[in-house]
Amino acid sequence: MSTQAATLPVEQRPEPVKRPKMIADGVLGMVIFVFTEVMLFAGMISAHAIVRSQTAGEMWPPYGQPRLPWEETAVNTAALLVSGIVLLLAQFSYKKSSSRAMIPLVLATILGAFFVYAQGTEWVALLGEGLTLTSSVYGSFFYLIVGAHALHAVAALLGMGWATYELKEGRLTAAQLGTVATFWYFVVLVWPVLYLKVYL
Repeated sequence: MSTQAATLPVEQRPEPVKRPKMIADGVLGMVIFVFTEVMLFAGMISAHAIVRSQTAGEMWPPYGQPRLPWEETAVNTAALLVSGIVLLLAQFSYKKSSSRAMIPLVLATILGAFFVYAQGTEWVALLGEGLTLTSSVYGSFFYLIVGAHALHAVAALLGMGWATYELKEGRLTAAQLGTVATFWYFVVLVWPVLYLKVYL
């Protein structure tokens, strides 16, 4: 009896169906990272708003501190926003043919580099006018918030430079491009909020 039971055929179970991922692992990881960075900037902007509201009736910026050059920064902001649109075009182009993504990817990187360079020259001018980290709360918040964004922008530019090189070598995957693009979109989209809250 036991021998017969041992020789009965084992029912074969079908192989589990592998479903395609809705989002690449790298992109998902970057989205989670970006979410934490959104919280970081939300905290800094909230602190800035509280301090600024407490100075209602007083001068803002404080006496002796230069006004931020919102007109010039508006041009930089436009360049940054256009870079995000061009990078989106690069992703669409990549889906058709990876080689077609090269020009928009390079252009997006150049526009982003222009933004960082223009902001850097703005900082040098403001330092010359006496706006420093220790000159006032106004200066401290400016360099903290805008400086944090600048660090993110530089890191994202390095990522885009790497993606451009990998694309040139024929090694860049759609998931890698998506991961780099997600970080750059964060840099692009958070800036208008900072511009409105800090500069205006």
